[in-house]
Amino acid sequence: MRLFFFFCSLFSLAQVIAQQVIIDSKEYQVLKAANNLNGAALVAPAAPAVNQHFSGSQDQKTGLCDCLIPLDSTFQLAMLPNDDQYSNSIALPFTFSFYGTTYDSLYINNNGNISFSQPYFTFTAYPFPDPTFNMIAPFWADVDTRSTNGGNVWYKVNPHSLVVIWDHVGYFPMMEDKLNTFQLIISDGLDTLIPNANNVSFCYGDMQWTTGSASGGSNGFGGSPATVGVNIGNGINYFQVGQFDTAGVNFDGPYNTNDQVDFLDGQEIYFDLANTNSNIPPLIMSSGICDTIDVYTGDTLKSLNAVDFTIGISTPEIGQILTTNITCDEPNALSYQSSAVSNEFTSFDLTFDATGVQPGLYHIQIETTDNGIPAQTVTKNIPIRVVYDANLAGTNEMDIARIGVYPNPTSETIQISGLQANELLELFDGSGRLIQALRVTKSSEQLSLPQVGFYILKCSSENRPLTVFKLQRI
Repeated sequence: MRLFFFFCSLFSLAQVIAQQVIIDSKEYQVLKAANNLNGAALVAPAAPAVNQHFSGSQDQKTGLCDCLIPLDSTFQLAMLPNDDQYSNSIALPFTFSFYGTTYDSLYINNNGNISFSQPYFTFTAYPFPDPTFNMIAPFWADVDTRSTNGGNVWYKVNPHSLVVIWDHVGYFPMMEDKLNTFQLIISDGLDTLIPNANNVSFCYGDMQWTTGSASGGSNGFGGSPATVGVNIGNGINYFQVGQFDTAGVNFDGPYNTNDQVDFLDGQEIYFDLANTNSNIPPLIMSSGICDTIDVYTGDTLKSLNAVDFTIGISTPEIGQILTTNITCDEPNALSYQSSAVSNEFTSFDLTFDATGVQPGLYHIQIETTDNGIPAQTVTKNIPIRVVYDANLAGTNEMDIARIGVYPNPTSETIQISGLQANELLELFDGSGRLIQALRVTKSSEQLSLPQVGFYILKCSSENRPLTVFKLQRI
């Protein structure tokens, strides 16, 4: 009988070995493109990109979202351009706690995640929880960095943190018509890059695709959705931010219908994985709101004194109930409406109206608590700077009627109509910094809003203000 079980074990082992065949990159790509891998083929890791540092022009922060770290020469290539490969083991000068299990090394996987127990080449994302994977995934999807104009995966090790940036990366097979930029930071809780003693940060730039063609996608969408979240692999310690499979801004929480990837544009998400407790605090998501918001007062028409923005609050755990309080040190200026999009996600539309408010710095504080065991509380402080602008007092109904802006909100580009030659258009970002100026030559002009967030567009003629528009890119 023992001999029988021995041969059965050998037979089972032989089947496993037969399935896990290591093939070369060329054969792998042929089988993958034909959707004929059947989960049985493995590919060896890419050659390490040792000491290959970023040498392009340094990015500049826009003032709209400071959580994206600009690439510079301190960043190193995680791996050579590839599909479905991963870095060598990267040693950390600090200890990272993942639900109480500590690690001092990890792998960066090309497909939008990092892992600790082993590297992963899996290109089709799965929902969490999943007992197979031990990973932190800012955007698990089929990243392909082999295209000519697409970007790569870069990382930087700091004394108390690791920063990984998937910079303008395309999707399989070598597609670059749509590109994604997103960032992951992990730390020991001591790096100020991640606020409030959290130890993980997800941050997103412009997100344009979700799915490669080998995962059922077409033109970057559809098929198996991309997964954003954390999964330690024991079926207990995990959470999702969401799964994404199409373009647009709709989002209904982590565990409901698949969501639209433009919701992630400009998002910053912080959380703490250091505790053994499986109850992760609520997530406060605020697209494009990473710094002080400027609101202008002085408009005699009372139409431009307010700023509107949206906050999303999600519980990573299924079925938890959130209690949220929103306050302001200028309570008469703040109003908001809430919408329970799903059991796990509530959207808050806020307005700060500076009419009659003295110039100065004010604060909106958001505090939300879940009913997990133990209960977890998260707070977010949003500074609002009220600025008096005498130019607004020169606006009049005739100019507002003549000049039009559409669409607003916009996905990127606005059209300004009703202009006259030699008028001046000035575009300011949410922090009040001038980012574009255009002298009008025709009756209609176009301007592009560089990132998700709020903007101010001023139109003037011979130093006389004509009108001011509040713009939003979503």
